[in-house]
Amino acid sequence: MKVNKRGIVAAGVIAIVSTLTLAGCSTATDGGDSAEGESSGTLTVWVDAERVAALQSAADSYEDKTGVKVELVGKSVDDMKDDFIQQVPTGKGPDVVMGAHDWLGELSTNGVVAPLELGDSSADYLPVALQAATYDGTVYMLPYAVENIAVLRNADMVPAAPSSFDDMVSKGTFVVEQGTEGNPYHLYPFQTAFGAPVFGTDDSGSYDSADLQLGSEGGTAFADWLAAQGAAGTLNTDIDGEIAKQQFLDGTAAFWLTGPWNVGAATDAGINVAIDPIPSPTGETASPFAGVKGFFVSSESKNKVAANDFLVNYIGTEEVQLALFEAGNVLPALTDAADTAAADSIIAGFQAVGADAVPMPAIPAMGSVWEFWGVAEAAIINGADPTTTWQKLVDDVTAAIQ
Repeated sequence: MKVNKRGIVAAGVIAIVSTLTLAGCSTATDGGDSAEGESSGTLTVWVDAERVAALQSAADSYEDKTGVKVELVGKSVDDMKDDFIQQVPTGKGPDVVMGAHDWLGELSTNGVVAPLELGDSSADYLPVALQAATYDGTVYMLPYAVENIAVLRNADMVPAAPSSFDDMVSKGTFVVEQGTEGNPYHLYPFQTAFGAPVFGTDDSGSYDSADLQLGSEGGTAFADWLAAQGAAGTLNTDIDGEIAKQQFLDGTAAFWLTGPWNVGAATDAGINVAIDPIPSPTGETASPFAGVKGFFVSSESKNKVAANDFLVNYIGTEEVQLALFEAGNVLPALTDAADTAAADSIIAGFQAVGADAVPMPAIPAMGSVWEFWGVAEAAIINGADPTTTWQKLVDDVTAAIQ
């Protein structure tokens, strides 16, 4: 069973928070919630230090309109999640934290995030962004950015996009980050093209840890394909991220499977970069993972109503999402903002590929997959028997989940 995007989206759209709990502790200076136009304390918002300036106007506007001060605290992204999980139960955490959607399983398990009421605005977001913001049928995150990989093509070396994976390989060297322990994140679009997502979905459209799809016929076919690509030298575990980058930058490779975070290095090197869809080895859609960034409300915030209002009605505006885009050059999650940003052909290319992306699973069981996945793929690329190696991967993951 392929991942059902529509099911998760639908579940997220209808998820309604009927009551926002006001009890608990937070960094807010006043114990009450605020309604628009009433002064009531402070919202403390932890954000990536590089995004503070992009959010300051929204924070100031919210204070002017409601009397509620929004204190933006710049934090290192390396520490933010762990600090949030540790501090919320003690009453010292923020009201709102910026983070990645794949934190959701851990945040939910630890009981540190509250549901978010998007209301009618849920329809204003890119489907994959809303899907990623939803966990077990409930929306927990206000999304602001979507990232996925695509193929960077040196348009001076190869003027037109290839029609298939084999066509791409025939037109020029293709590089993708692997390394000695593999890199299944970058290979996932090819795996999905064989009809082998990691997990299926339950009736609500959420990823189902009991429905491991790695062991499907598609998974075995993908393993055989990996072996063939390894034997042909198309995939190589000697190619790590830096080597892949250098080969594209020096013109050795015409195609590079990577994300928007590497585009700047290519354009700075004077390369005429085009963004192409990920060519399928089967004719079926090659769907990469999408990573979605957003904002979560603390389960212990005293000001949940104000926090929800600030996120939905201020952060969830085209103006603010475009300000965040300008700060990070990552496709906005709000559809109107994404369409505006896509006036840039590079952004438009990633947006087009992202239309077929699926959120990286946020369920805790995904940790068991990562533990074994890359190592198995690397072994197959390097000549291990694809059938037995892939089956051992499935058995190891199944045992770890159980």
